[in-house]
Amino acid sequence: MYGAATYLNLNPSREVGSVVDEFNGVKVYYNGGVNNSEGRNLFRDGYNLGIKYQCVEFVKRYYFERFGHRMPDPYGHARDFYDPATPHGALNGKRGLRQYRNAQSEPPKVNDLIVFAPTLFNPYGHVAIVAGVTDREIEIVQQNPGPFSHSRARFAMDAAEGRWAVAGGVLGWLRPDGGSSAAGKPA
Repeated sequence: MYGAATYLNLNPSREVGSVVDEFNGVKVYYNGGVNNSEGRNLFRDGYNLGIKYQCVEFVKRYYFERFGHRMPDPYGHARDFYDPATPHGALNGKRGLRQYRNAQSEPPKVNDLIVFAPTLFNPYGHVAIVAGVTDREIEIVQQNPGPFSHSRARFAMDAAEGRWAVAGGVLGWLRPDGGSSAAGKPA
């Protein structure tokens, strides 16, 4: 029963594929059930942006449209975006982005790709974009949070002894070299 419900649009007030938000000019689409699939979104040259309208598709499309960033490994679930073997602040080779661990010396910044750990009911994990940061919390913008959830969410952040810890099962965040922008635009 639970599995079947995750493929259906249980929210009659929204249509799958409708725009529910926008961040820095990149649209966020409604997906209905969290396991719904509307086919693969490919750029005209075949670059894989992900499965419509999953969370991975949004973050990859965000980085592609906003910064022209193409990930060296264009496949994988949300949990695959965080590589536990990559040292804090080092390049995550599969994503072509610097990776920072939660509860370490580097706080998240706006435009970072943030990665959430898998859970009992979500073995794939979750990814989103950091939309705002204060001394006490972050705001994310996300696609596919569920049929009744919002595209924006806030998570508490605590800084103790120079370590920034974000609540909510966050593994870490990734960003292009040089801060919150990347070179190039899609052709």
